[in-house]
Amino acid sequence: MQETPGKPVRIGLLGYGWWGKTIAAQIAASPWLELAGVAEIQPQALAAMADDPLLEGVPLHGDPAALLAQPGVEAVILCTPHPQHAQQIVAAAQAGLHVFCEKPLCLTLEDARAAVAECQRRNLVLGIGHERRFEPEVVALSELIASGELGTVLQIEANFSQDKFLALPKDNWRLSNTLAPVGPLTATGIHLVDLSIAILGPCESLWARLATLGSDFANGDTLGIMMGFPNGANAMISAVLATPFEGRFAVYGSKGWVEIRDRTHPENPTGWDITTTLRGQTQTRRFSEPAPSVRLNLEAFARAVRGVAPYPVTPREMLANVAALEAIMTSVRERKPLDVSQP
Repeated sequence: MQETPGKPVRIGLLGYGWWGKTIAAQIAASPWLELAGVAEIQPQALAAMADDPLLEGVPLHGDPAALLAQPGVEAVILCTPHPQHAQQIVAAAQAGLHVFCEKPLCLTLEDARAAVAECQRRNLVLGIGHERRFEPEVVALSELIASGELGTVLQIEANFSQDKFLALPKDNWRLSNTLAPVGPLTATGIHLVDLSIAILGPCESLWARLATLGSDFANGDTLGIMMGFPNGANAMISAVLATPFEGRFAVYGSKGWVEIRDRTHPENPTGWDITTTLRGQTQTRRFSEPAPSVRLNLEAFARAVRGVAPYPVTPREMLANVAALEAIMTSVRERKPLDVSQP
């Protein structure tokens, strides 16, 4: 892997909650990135930031506009509630800044198209927090599919469930049906939607069902999704917020199948167990060492900013993901299958 060319990308971090702190730690560990400023609109959180060792010597702002105007900032990372993303991406782009946005990119395809167009118009890099694409075994699986060894992809089965949100305060925005609609989707399921699109392309139809069975979350805790793709393949996705962690991604092809299982939550990975079964061959099972996929994603963004390599998630894939997300939310609300708008 090529060393950082010249100086690291100077990052402004917007939002310093649970995930903002995680991102700050990843920035501190990377030679490609430098934390140049942080903005947080919650007064209590802003006051506590003064004692955070990760923020020593870093300018702190209570107004996002001040961060966007801070001299020397080259790019911003958005760790803010989902409905704010569209406006914040546009504002950052208009300030001449590259943007890395935590998932989901936007909550509507219309907003996503406007955000992507603003970045493209100004020749700015837009990155997205779909770090699961950067897990080494997901990369290896993609290469195996591309080689033809699995044959035609027939179906995907995936589960990303956790119970971390049971410990959140009841007023946390991640439990709000307004700020985080269809909670299991925007929390975890969206990653599996993205991986399915990365393998099979934009989906053409879907059906989704949401329930609240193991908690009192206003935005639900149990989600099932069936995605249909133009070639006839399916992706069956499960996302639950009221059960202990499980992470599983399996691809079934006409010549074999591969399953990747996480040993622990991707926030603190401890490795993956991979099972591979190819027709006419002995099934293999092996362990893969952990890798910092969040940081690998951020560094891919920094490489794109520096012109070293294109960012590997294309704008079309980002839009396809938001199109699927919007359709899932509509399917849940209307309780029926839907066709999906194309990016």
